[in-house]
Amino acid sequence: MSLQCGIVGLPNVGKSTLFNCLSNAKAQAANFPFCTIEPNVGVITVPDERLNKLVEMEHPASVVPATVEIVDIAGLVKGASKGEGLGNKFLADIRNTDAIIHVLRCFDDDNITHVDGTVDPVRDKLTIDLELQFKDLETIENRYEKEQKKARVGGDAKSKKLIEVMELYRDALLGGKSARTVALDETQQEAARDLMLLTAKPVLYVCNVDEASVVNGNAYVEQVRQAVKDENAEVLVIGAAIEADIAELETYEEKQLFLEDLGLHESGVARLIKAAYKLLNLQTFLTAGPKECRAWTFRKGMKAPQTAGIIHSDFERGFIRAEVIKYADYVALGSEARCREAGKIAIEGKDYVVQDGDIMHFRFNV
Repeated sequence: MSLQCGIVGLPNVGKSTLFNCLSNAKAQAANFPFCTIEPNVGVITVPDERLNKLVEMEHPASVVPATVEIVDIAGLVKGASKGEGLGNKFLADIRNTDAIIHVLRCFDDDNITHVDGTVDPVRDKLTIDLELQFKDLETIENRYEKEQKKARVGGDAKSKKLIEVMELYRDALLGGKSARTVALDETQQEAARDLMLLTAKPVLYVCNVDEASVVNGNAYVEQVRQAVKDENAEVLVIGAAIEADIAELETYEEKQLFLEDLGLHESGVARLIKAAYKLLNLQTFLTAGPKECRAWTFRKGMKAPQTAGIIHSDFERGFIRAEVIKYADYVALGSEARCREAGKIAIEGKDYVVQDGDIMHFRFNV
């Protein structure tokens, strides 16, 4: 399931350093703007303690974790919506992603140049927001007259609904608010997808802090939290420089000792990957056995036949039923056979909505 999160932000806020920590891809990290021109794409393994536990129990020949794609997009600058600083290309790269990880600089360091001369994460956020909002307004203006003509001449119901949505979005954007802040009903949401607005994408704010602030944050982080409190967006605190140090350590034990010394239980990178997975509205179902333990990615709300189709299209086409074991039951009882003996395998049909962590076995016939 190829869905992507794009890392955005002003130049020199730590995007590429963070990306390097997230993936084996080596984005250039340098102390000057536009060190990233082409977007770098990394396929990142999603940490999952449930899969690790199943591997301990089954000792399988093969292990396949879930993954998520992260794209490192070059730094935006003021005027990007008008083409400044290669802006048109950067905005196109953002449009191609499904969600946004917005990195904000929340640390002081005289050795790292800020594009605006001073550190102010709320100002930086507004700079990016305004460029994306300007581009969305342009998208709406370019589309509005065409849809009006369709609605007027042919009475097109789809166009009428789209006009209604565009007017709501335009009012918000002109008021300095992003499209994602507009509450839409189900039919309006369906119409809105066709617009592919930049500010309609879900967003996660990552506050890049120094070592002293990784546990409790700092004044900059609090400013960001206040600025985004009405956006229904998560704020994550990460020290990109520290994560780079952790990435250099060779063993899991060394990494854990480093984290413990900092007062952390889990790396910022692991938390970010999980948050990105959630941001994309993704969940995981599992398959387990001596041949393979695997985490399969699906969109939240999918039903059993659709998730069966993720394994193979024949599974969906010939779907008969799904045998479902809850993860907690599987761990408590120790095997599929014992779950069967204890009556802990549920037989579910075509309308079953698969839950995060379900251990699935599909019956099909083609």
